[in-house]
Amino acid sequence: MHKANLKSKIRLFRALIALVGVLFIFALSDCSKHQGFGGLSRLKPCRLAGIDEKLLCGQLTVPENRQTRVGRTIGLNVVVLPAFDQKTKAEPLFDLAGGPGAAATEGARFYAQQGKEYRRRRDVVLVDQRGTGRSNPLSMPTKKTPQHYVSEMYPVEYVKNLRQTLEQRADLTQYTTSIAMDDLDDARAWLGYDRIHLLGTSYGTRAALVYMRQHPERVCTATLIGVAPTYLKMPTYHAQAGARAMDLLLQQCEQDAQCHAAFPQIGDDWTNVLAQLERQPARVEYSLPDKSGPVMLEVHNGVFAEKIRTWMYGREQASRIPLIIHQAAHGNFGPFLREAIGPSIPDFIADGMYLSVTCAEDVPFIDQAEAAHLNAGNPFGNYRVFQQTRACSMWPQGKIPT
Repeated sequence: MHKANLKSKIRLFRALIALVGVLFIFALSDCSKHQGFGGLSRLKPCRLAGIDEKLLCGQLTVPENRQTRVGRTIGLNVVVLPAFDQKTKAEPLFDLAGGPGAAATEGARFYAQQGKEYRRRRDVVLVDQRGTGRSNPLSMPTKKTPQHYVSEMYPVEYVKNLRQTLEQRADLTQYTTSIAMDDLDDARAWLGYDRIHLLGTSYGTRAALVYMRQHPERVCTATLIGVAPTYLKMPTYHAQAGARAMDLLLQQCEQDAQCHAAFPQIGDDWTNVLAQLERQPARVEYSLPDKSGPVMLEVHNGVFAEKIRTWMYGREQASRIPLIIHQAAHGNFGPFLREAIGPSIPDFIADGMYLSVTCAEDVPFIDQAEAAHLNAGNPFGNYRVFQQTRACSMWPQGKIPT
């Protein structure tokens, strides 16, 4: 699935920014005259796993239904990594997480280690968007078998159970981007900041664009990496982007002496393994890490291709793709399963939040005929569009601004 790989993509993009700059920067207002940074007295010192220094943590309570402002509330998890130079401190940086469904506070370790430079004169503010992290996460614990990791993206029973479970503690129509960005502005005011800088990656760029639209007077600059605007209609173009990335990966392998020597027919291997799985899913014996015995797993073509596509997000995983494809084309799915299952695949994305956003903001606007036409003959096919469209048919649809 898309979960574990988005994390590596975000880390890579942040590192690239630190080294070579950014893709898009928007300057909205002159912040030189605005010095209202406020105090952080509402926060308390805290420690997060894997971080040596003390940070500042707190919880801001907001209404789940911002329109009626009655009923259930949400505690927004807030973490601030303070600027090192407090005397000449500039406006803070708010990092908006991707997904949708990732927790912004997962980025704390980056800003405490490799990304310390961001904090020379700025606080870095991480707010878990409603439905993610520790802000009423729209996810549920499930006992996952090895087959889970190589099953379709949104099995019907899983989506039904997820909705039934989450509706006991959440109105699933109240987790769209526009609502969440009003939360973010509440957090800005609560922390005492006048103007802020935004940094968004992937879905985080959509969140930044929506915040800029709703609260333009509060934004100094916005840095957007991997832009996903509101009109993108995710995942209509995932397959096309995946095919371009795969063409580049195969080309790089052919041009690299070692890769080409190891996998001289890598393009044919890719075509052949997809054709084999299209004809018949692979049944593979998989040895459990706890040595309790092997289990039989089924691998379908859509799942195989989608796993490969998401692994191209991260450099390390992408480097292993030629081996995975070559071995699978020759009947050995061991490398594929080890990558897909691994010792511990974290639940990085809150599935319920992902569905609440995309089922309101993207999927209803997908032209199914257009998507089928665009993805016809594509090695990644219309798998993602089908999976998300079916899931959204079982999910309550929130309202979005016109």
